[in-house]
Amino acid sequence: MATSIALNRRYLLAAGAASAGLLAAPAIVRAATEINLYSSRHYDTDETFYSNFTKQTGIGINRIEAKAEELIERMKAEGANSPADMFITVDAGNIERANSEGLLRPVTSEVLTKSIPAHLRHPDGSWFGFSKRARVIIVAKDRMKPEEVATYESLADEKIKGKLLIRSSGNIYNQSLMGSIIAADGAEQAEAWARGIVANMARAPKGGDTDQIRAVAAGEGDVCVSNSYYLGRLINSPKPEDQEVAAKVQIVFPNQDGRGAHVNISGGGVAKHARNVDGAIKFMEYLVSEEAQMLFAAGNVEYPVVEGVKLPAPLDSFGSFKEDTLDAQKYAALNAEAVQIMDRAGWK
Repeated sequence: MATSIALNRRYLLAAGAASAGLLAAPAIVRAATEINLYSSRHYDTDETFYSNFTKQTGIGINRIEAKAEELIERMKAEGANSPADMFITVDAGNIERANSEGLLRPVTSEVLTKSIPAHLRHPDGSWFGFSKRARVIIVAKDRMKPEEVATYESLADEKIKGKLLIRSSGNIYNQSLMGSIIAADGAEQAEAWARGIVANMARAPKGGDTDQIRAVAAGEGDVCVSNSYYLGRLINSPKPEDQEVAAKVQIVFPNQDGRGAHVNISGGGVAKHARNVDGAIKFMEYLVSEEAQMLFAAGNVEYPVVEGVKLPAPLDSFGSFKEDTLDAQKYAALNAEAVQIMDRAGWK
């Protein structure tokens, strides 16, 4: 029977002077008709993925759930004895880190390569993107015009000094965005941009993307940066206060006259020491089925990676947009440099 085990920091044990941690959690059992999934996706709607896949294939899914960095450290500590068959997480930066640590194995699947655009998967098949999330600009409808912040670069313009809200530099979404800025404009310009971001902040970074949107609606700032699905969640919320926040703001897809809006992914790959490789590949192939792609969109307001999937509300209300087709692996590989640049710029 498939199970789910949630991990938290109290299970982390020090491993000498090294920063790696050992996660002491109950062992999970593998049967021939099951796969062991290490997941840092924390969305309740994902339960439907697991149950539907099992109903269709007879393959159960045992889950270890924790933050991406904790799962990566666990897999490193387990080594060849790791029970993981598959690793799934959010942000290409996290996925590529697992790959660069030698924790994933290249696989071949005609279904995956045909379904997923080349820029949203690793070129050697080490990992694949299963859903997309645009990193967008959100403005107060009554205080800022979309054309005033039509590009990421415009967020560093002194005209919006004291009006910008954004998460900390420790957030992986901002690190990947910075990686895309480095790729587009070069490291020197990227650092100048980061300094402009810091100069324009309405307050010190705090909270998540939803907090930035709420703060814009409350008048703490006029513009913020957020993943698109956070606004979608507010729109879909049954709470009147959330709907009120959503009604006060407007989404802006940046750089539509240039490279397009930065798009990140939720994705994963087969673990290096997987025993049930075939089962893991079958689950990944299920995730690009029309049914699963609709679940990503309807359940968590994430964009499908498969072309032609009909967008449900509220994604359809956001309108079409041009996306940056920079390889996800390229901006993910720039995350370390991105952090160094943000640190030098004073981005807390």
